[in-house]
Amino acid sequence: MTIKEVQTTCCYCGSGCQLLFKTDTKANKILEVHPVQGRTNDDKACLKGWYGWDFLNDPQILTRRIRRPMIRRNGKGSPLEAVGWDEAVKFVAENLQKVKDKWGPDSIMGAASARGPGNESNYLMQKFFRAVLGTNNIDHCARICHAASVAGSRATIGEGAMSLSIPEIEDAEVIFNIGYNAAASHPIVARRIVRAKEKGAYIIVADPRVTETSRIGHLHLQLKGGTNLALTNSMAYVIINEGLSDTEFIKAHTRDFDEFKAIVQDYPPEKIGPIAELDPEDIKTAARKYAGSKHSVILWGMGVTQFSQGVDVVKSLCSLAMLTGNFGRPSTGTGPVRGQNNVQGTCDMGVLPDVFPGYQSVADPQMREKFARAWGVKSLPDSPGLQLTRVPERVVHEKDPAKRIHAYYIFGEDPAQSDPDLAELRETLARIDFVVCQDIFMNKTTQFADAILPATSWGEHDGVYTSSDRGFQRIRKVIEPVGDIKDDWEIICLLSTAMGYPMKYKNTEAIWNEMIDLSPKFTGATYEKMERQGSVQWPCYDKGAHDRGTMYLHQGGHFATPDGIGLFKTAHYHPPAEVENSEFPFTLCTVREVGHYSARTMTGNCRTLRNLEDEPGWVEMSPRDCRTLGVSDGDLVKIISKRGAVISRCKMTERVKTGAVYMTYQWWVGACNELTISCLDPTSRTPEYKYCAAKIEKIDDQKWAWHEVDTVYSRLRTEMGVPEKAVIQ
Repeated sequence: MTIKEVQTTCCYCGSGCQLLFKTDTKANKILEVHPVQGRTNDDKACLKGWYGWDFLNDPQILTRRIRRPMIRRNGKGSPLEAVGWDEAVKFVAENLQKVKDKWGPDSIMGAASARGPGNESNYLMQKFFRAVLGTNNIDHCARICHAASVAGSRATIGEGAMSLSIPEIEDAEVIFNIGYNAAASHPIVARRIVRAKEKGAYIIVADPRVTETSRIGHLHLQLKGGTNLALTNSMAYVIINEGLSDTEFIKAHTRDFDEFKAIVQDYPPEKIGPIAELDPEDIKTAARKYAGSKHSVILWGMGVTQFSQGVDVVKSLCSLAMLTGNFGRPSTGTGPVRGQNNVQGTCDMGVLPDVFPGYQSVADPQMREKFARAWGVKSLPDSPGLQLTRVPERVVHEKDPAKRIHAYYIFGEDPAQSDPDLAELRETLARIDFVVCQDIFMNKTTQFADAILPATSWGEHDGVYTSSDRGFQRIRKVIEPVGDIKDDWEIICLLSTAMGYPMKYKNTEAIWNEMIDLSPKFTGATYEKMERQGSVQWPCYDKGAHDRGTMYLHQGGHFATPDGIGLFKTAHYHPPAEVENSEFPFTLCTVREVGHYSARTMTGNCRTLRNLEDEPGWVEMSPRDCRTLGVSDGDLVKIISKRGAVISRCKMTERVKTGAVYMTYQWWVGACNELTISCLDPTSRTPEYKYCAAKIEKIDDQKWAWHEVDTVYSRLRTEMGVPEKAVIQ
């Protein structure tokens, strides 16, 4: 036995925890894992950090690893056939070129990956789309989570990332936690909130559910779902009208205050209380407490962003911080805590339709010229590309073939599980002429693929992730990959070269160096500096040792806008797009679960995590609603919306209000995205996952229902290459 120890960054949430792996290199096996000291995690890890590596062993619990390239040699409907890399690359390159030649560059869409691949592969993915295919139609899963944070923060303070660092949270004096349950989403961040309370911080929680965070809070604003903007505007009303604003900060560092003030004057707490189902006095208390500290922090998650007014709420939250002068010092500011391990990094790499790496606009002629010169092409497309949530619009609902999406290159994502209104999404994928999936596991989306390209996983390659608080950290190979698979960046290089644009790099560091030399905010974040410091937070402009990165943004009230001035912005509140009615009397909201991650192909293939929970998931319901429907805790029930129906288990809980139900989205049988609405925020194009109308039906024949769940689950696993019968109970 030959023992090797490797430290790397966890592959799950955006906390950026550090883990130490002990491996037997001769057997190519992981022997043990434990957390070690990192900038954000202090020798701690959550369930997924401790036990979430087992998928590297390919236990084939839920699905199976993809070990060889596969193509449908005879077109749609023909079986997938395993082929060599030369044939697979030629097949994909030729088909992409055919679509480009016939329909133009903008007929091709790309979805990159915020999960395992790392920043370098994502940098090459957007470079491939822009320099080789000639389109800005490149996006990733930030579109369905924190795109509203990016858009709203950019519009007000100029920067879409967390303005403070995760360790700073514990030294805040007031934390306003809205639409975010750190205990489920980022347990290591939750520890910082607990420490903050231990140090005397006042915790305000705005959430329709009784979450773990609200249980430790001092004030729980258990508002009605979808009323975030009414609440934040009302808090601004109180702060302004009670003279709690930081007038000196507003005068010196902001503009458009009068327009902001004019809007929020329509939101006195006495008027908003009934709308948000809150006591007006609680709104006043929250506003006074938040405004009463110069170390007040706002933390938010997808309970803010996944609404059709998500961008407006983010603008109002940034404006609340400006209103009270809570920017530019330690332990203050705004915290959109990014969900997945590298969703911040994938944004950093320019995997968005409107920016190059480093958030440099594709509409800026100087930026286009700089990147075109560096990439050796004559020109680059100047119009922002298509957001991935609009693909159904450009396939199912577009009558003009010349305007449709005809090819979709999906890299490390599973939209057939994670996007809203899955029936429409399946129709979309079925209609697209050519679909490529580059992934590690078979999943719901690979069922529609014309070509499947097998990639290495986290733990099988090197690279860099960016944590939620802008921290670049190394990921390192722990074990050797098994099968005829390649690194994601190598696959992209092969495709690019086959399409007439040679790409060749020695390693990920060579790719990284190209990227940082083109991105001023990242230029100082070298591999050497990351190795020495452990983490480098951007902006980091200088490669010299003196520039260690930036702990918090907007120092001295200088914002990241072109002139350094913050812009007050908000809007008038309106209800969600689809509200409850007599036929669909419940409101449905999607939430996270601590033991599983994303579309579950990773955690669902980890034995310990899978044993915590399995199909068909749960639907949280109030005891009163359970009594009315005549269902008991653990009963299977049918949840129905205008878009579909699923079966799940009833979880009777006092955590939720009567008339509201909650589901997690990673289940295959209890797939709540069969129900969710595809209504989008008009700016960020983020779906309104957090609110739609539904009804619940009791299932009298529970034996039949369990047989149905077992049958469907077994069929799906068989389709994913795992033939053994599912064991549910």
